[in-house]
Amino acid sequence: MVLASDAAHFYANWLERRPFPIVDDVAAYLDAFAAIEALASSPQHVIPGHDPEVLLRYPAARAGLADAVRLDVDPRG
Repeated sequence: MVLASDAAHFYANWLERRPFPIVDDVAAYLDAFAAIEALASSPQHVIPGHDPEVLLRYPAARAGLADAVRLDVDPRG
């Protein structure tokens, strides 16, 4: 699993090769995607740093706790 943090703010930044609007070096930001993909065992194992979609793709850490998810399991669907 790769917790991409600011190297991929949102899934769309990474999957669509669309840089986050505020970056210092666009070329380096885009190059980081290759490193993310080399380190992750699959695209499903890349976690963007700020995307609320993560909360939908992974199950809640426990019942009633919607803002924390389990990243130690496969994503839904």
